[in-house]
Amino acid sequence: MQGAHEWIEPTLVMWRYLPELLAVPVPRYTSYPTAAEFGDAGEDDFLAELDNATGDVSLYVHIPYCHEICWYCGCNTGAANRQKRLAAYLEALTAEIAHVGHLLPRSARVRHIAFGGGSPNAIAPHEFVRLVNTLTVAFSLADPTLSVELDPRSLTEPWREVLAHVGVTRASLGVQTFDPAIQQAIGRVQPIELIERAVDMLRDAGVTSLNFDLMYGLPGQDLDTLHSTLDQAARMGADRIALFGLAHLPAMFPRQRRIDCSTLPGAFERFRMMEEGHDRLLDLGYQPVGFDHFALPGDPLARAALSGHLHRNFQGFTDDAAPVTIGLGASAISNFPRGIFQNEKNAGAYRELIAAGRQPTARGVARDANDQKRRAVITGILCQGRAAVDEDMLRSASPRLADFFAEGLCTLIDGELVLAPDALPYARGIAACFDRHRADSQRNFSNAV
Repeated sequence: MQGAHEWIEPTLVMWRYLPELLAVPVPRYTSYPTAAEFGDAGEDDFLAELDNATGDVSLYVHIPYCHEICWYCGCNTGAANRQKRLAAYLEALTAEIAHVGHLLPRSARVRHIAFGGGSPNAIAPHEFVRLVNTLTVAFSLADPTLSVELDPRSLTEPWREVLAHVGVTRASLGVQTFDPAIQQAIGRVQPIELIERAVDMLRDAGVTSLNFDLMYGLPGQDLDTLHSTLDQAARMGADRIALFGLAHLPAMFPRQRRIDCSTLPGAFERFRMMEEGHDRLLDLGYQPVGFDHFALPGDPLARAALSGHLHRNFQGFTDDAAPVTIGLGASAISNFPRGIFQNEKNAGAYRELIAAGRQPTARGVARDANDQKRRAVITGILCQGRAAVDEDMLRSASPRLADFFAEGLCTLIDGELVLAPDALPYARGIAACFDRHRADSQRNFSNAV
């Protein structure tokens, strides 16, 4: 295992295109069990887990609004076009923060706070400051790392001072592509000058780890336009890059019907984009992190990957090792060792529950000892490319693993399942072999590539 600060040049490996192993949609495993297994969960279940929380805790604060809704988006978000609605939501969110903060044991210490959405900058800068102040009063903070997702299209000048004032050091910009024609095709037009201005603003505000969200598999996209976007992101100095494949599921997300399906790349083209994107970013000096993240060697995420301390949560691959994440806001998800709980998704219904003095827990799933073992295996496969597997679990997974073994994509070494160097595109499929819920799940997932 490499040391936390040791840089080893990644080796480029030729990937094999095996469509039969890529054809089955699989979860992204930001949790295990996944949201597909969420059922009815009472607020008593959430409160019992909250009462047992101790040690390091992370907070996730959800703002389910955007000034403009992108056509590809699968997030729980709505248009921020009614000030009264935004004000009512923030009032409910503030009440939930105060309530949960009061119930959380004082032995719990908050070390990470992430603001996501939607777009947190859909609210006014002074409202964001007020939100941070509410969190400061409600929880025991231990010099937490603050991160925020931002839409550069609505990142106005006052945010520079606000982000510096509250101490945000990590930020993520929704970029997706720099190509103007593709931006038009996905309903997200943002000239390069806009992104450059946002980058300058965030650096001036003290952001030391800046992520760009980029996508492949977009309408009209080819290898040349993908390469151009990756090169531009590197020139702008992105510390991290998340390169996601477009999950085109118009039956689940009606807004995606505005995308012209006839212009989407096919399965093999998507595979090539994933491979070429991976190799291009390595050439540009980025360290691969999991199956879709990349980071410069000095970034905390790259160090976590190299040292074997990479984790996975609802924000994706992370260096956040907290065993408890508390989600605040409509649709936010809380993760405890023995259970996962999601707040009411509908913002209006969420506000009504808060107004009635209720904890807005709507769905969830218990995590028993078996699930905890499987979670460790799935996390190991996706984060480290290897995992210790006991005989019983291996026996139950063997029928689904057989094809991956036959292709040499994984092997057993001293009780560990180890992925081959060319197995990255198949990591999610291999991980899914240990998912005991997958056989009964009717949920649609995106393809692995």
